[in-house]
Amino acid sequence: MPSEPESWTIKHFSQANPIGPGQDSVPALLRRIADSIEQRPGIEVQDVILHSEVTADGDWWSATVYFHEPSL
Repeated sequence: MPSEPESWTIKHFSQANPIGPGQDSVPALLRRIADSIEQRPGIEVQDVILHSEVTADGDWWSATVYFHEPSL
């Protein structure tokens, strides 16, 4: 019988620009994401996924960051 594959838990957070003027700014979103990562010292980022939603006001960008916390 095959052994069970190794598994682990990964954490994540999502962030978006505020809706309205500037919601379509990818550079602003990346700065917000960078600030959020820096507020979590020692995390190891696994992946960052960008999302775009089309609204009546234009594109609205968001991102989800997947990360591991430091081992104690």
